[in-house]
Amino acid sequence: MTSPISVRIKPREHDLGGFSVRRVLPHALCRLVGPFVFFDHMGPAQFEPGQGIDVRPHPHIGLATVTYLFEGVITHRDSLGVLQDIHPGDVNWMTAGRGIVHSERSPADLRGRGHGLHGIQTWIALPEADEEIEPGFWHYPSADLPRWNQNGVDLVLIAGTCFGRQSPTRTYSPMLYLAADFQPGATLRLPNEHAERAAYVVGGELSVGGETTPLAAGEMAILQPGGEVELHAKAAARVMLCGGAPLSGARFVWWNFVSSRRERIEQAKQDWQAGRFASVPGETEFIPLPE
Repeated sequence: MTSPISVRIKPREHDLGGFSVRRVLPHALCRLVGPFVFFDHMGPAQFEPGQGIDVRPHPHIGLATVTYLFEGVITHRDSLGVLQDIHPGDVNWMTAGRGIVHSERSPADLRGRGHGLHGIQTWIALPEADEEIEPGFWHYPSADLPRWNQNGVDLVLIAGTCFGRQSPTRTYSPMLYLAADFQPGATLRLPNEHAERAAYVVGGELSVGGETTPLAAGEMAILQPGGEVELHAKAAARVMLCGGAPLSGARFVWWNFVSSRRERIEQAKQDWQAGRFASVPGETEFIPLPE
């Protein structure tokens, strides 16, 4: 029997001073899944009073960033003047387009006490026709997202379409982004709606299509195209499902820049170094261009 898994990915883990980040995509075995060119698993982390995250202002082009939290709060500020806290279950969708700058920090009220942080951050490559659109930011409260239970699996449609439902989250190409919490013994049959699909295990274990070796926490399975795929969890498991239509051409990724043209990334480097990006109101710091 042909395996439903084409590639298994184990992420690279980075310790950012007591804060663990697992970089899943891009990976040497798989650069992207549908429009997903970047997939980071943040935490879970526990901060002592007075501590938190401080991601200083930095630029993006040619992509959309999507933040989804399981625990904690992050304050987003950007060069459009947006100031927005994101809480667990909400979605922050930021379209960079021709260029945007933003920061991400732990809110002041949380720094005064111990708090946790756990979530997923992804980058969505924009279609070539939309790479240079005006930047924008959209916040979707948890209550606005499609939520339902299917055969013992609690599902949240973060973005795109699946199981006959559509998320209100702004998208630019056909895609799937689904959070799935499996109850013990639950099975989910992932339909063949999207050409490229992947499953990432946040916690627990997941059996894919009857494979004898389950996916462990921190592993991503790139699924074979075509056909329904059975996902089963013997015990409770948290899984993120993502994918979508293949991009029309190659994408180049350097630092925080994504583009179908290498020369566009070179221009973005020069623009950031020369201070030609817009600034973030209320921020005085920034992350320098890497050498």
